Amino acid sequence: MPRVIAVPAGLLAVATVQAGLVSGAQCDAHGLSRGTRARLVASGRWSRPTRGVFDVVGVPERRRHPDDRRLRAAWLGMLAYGPDAIAVGACALVIHGVAGLPIRVKPQVALPAARHLESRDGISVRRFDGFATTRSGGRVIATLDDALVQALPELRRNQAVAVLDSALNRRLIDVTRLERVRSRLSGRRGAAGVDAWWGLVDGRSESPLETDARLACVDAGVPPDELQVEIHDSAGRFVARGDLGWRLRGGRWLLAEIDGRETHDAPQALYGDRERQNRLVTTGDVDLLRFVRADFPLLLTSTVRSHLARHRSATRAVGAARFPARNEAQPPGRQPPAGPGIVER
Repeated sequence: MPRVIAVPAGLLAVATVQAGLVSGAQCDAHGLSRGTRARLVASGRWSRPTRGVFDVVGVPERRRHPDDRRLRAAWLGMLAYGPDAIAVGACALVIHGVAGLPIRVKPQVALPAARHLESRDGISVRRFDGFATTRSGGRVIATLDDALVQALPELRRNQAVAVLDSALNRRLIDVTRLERVRSRLSGRRGAAGVDAWWGLVDGRSESPLETDARLACVDAGVPPDELQVEIHDSAGRFVARGDLGWRLRGGRWLLAEIDGRETHDAPQALYGDRERQNRLVTTGDVDLLRFVRADFPLLLTSTVRSHLARHRSATRAVGAARFPARNEAQPPGRQPPAGPGIVER
């Protein structure tokens, strides 16, 4: 019977922090020899994604949680190029805890003192001039502001807006700093498109899924009037909030709830959603729609447009409707824009 190779618990603890990855140097520090590492790889328990880095988990990439895949990309670059490697761009944003990045984040690092090595195995060694750094998890990474400057020109529109929404919503940055990021992007390669998207940023979006839904509605010409709409009962008591809201006549709302699979699939969450939905509908002030990502963009936008068209057609028939302008008094929960083109949470 083949001898079972015991992996030191301390090394496994390190791997847990590093998305299942360890470096050869870390293995040496925990007494796991080069030969033992080779046997672990040969047996299939470990894999070697790049020279000098080992995956101790053994879970196929497609089965990993998206957050784990992003974090793994960030750590892969840093471990591959040694303790001096600095996570930059999207990889630094992952470590800062920003949501909205693509599932497949390209590993990117920079090296200090203008050093440059060849990129390898899908890991990029980048050169960025004069960026600031901070420490996280024992490693050096680009500051949030600098990572945004580096990453935004490389993202598609929805990703860039979702990243900025997330940074605001999670209070990782404020509007003043974000405006400085915008100024620093001016003139950078690929940044012209980002400037055109700035007016879409809204820190009230609580998830990238909500950002995608909102942008789909904007593109379809039915932008929501409000986000995170607070509904109160006849006694003024808070009932619940809706993700996206459109004003209807008589002080009523059309609300769209955006359900993320991970959040809403658990039985307890389903019961909570049902109870919450019932509370909203029984106020008599809400028409409620629910969507999942598979509904974007066509079913989401066509359903909202159809509902609004029916409502507005009925309104014209009775001549009773009046839709408030954006600068009129708002219902409870409204938060005015906190900066030009940007809404802060």
